[in-house]
Amino acid sequence: MTPVKVYHSAFQGQIARLLPETGVVLPECAVKTEKGTKVAGVAWASEARFEKIRHESECSIAPEICIEVVSASDTEDEMEEKRELYIRSGVSEFWVCGKVENMSFFDEQGKIKKSKLVPDFPHKIEVLNN
Repeated sequence: MTPVKVYHSAFQGQIARLLPETGVVLPECAVKTEKGTKVAGVAWASEARFEKIRHESECSIAPEICIEVVSASDTEDEMEEKRELYIRSGVSEFWVCGKVENMSFFDEQGKIKKSKLVPDFPHKIEVLNN
């Protein structure tokens, strides 16, 4: 696995801090898909879902939310493929932190205005509050 840039890790950390405490945050979460293992930068699982996957090497069923922070080498097609694979693996929502720190939210139907699971999640991620 290629190491990510520091800013990438910073966005992952900030996203993780903003997720609900009523579940489990999973950094670099391995998810079993029909095209092999994919790794979500950050994922969130309810306590009930976590109990089903907690002892697995890779999640046999995706956490409810899988989140990707886009790196310079990622393409829109790659993000769409991951969304489709995670949806087929049981994710409820797929989020993308884009190249300008803007969040996009998706469910099985496609893009949605905001998360249904975490409706107050911000649309822009700021690592440093200047």
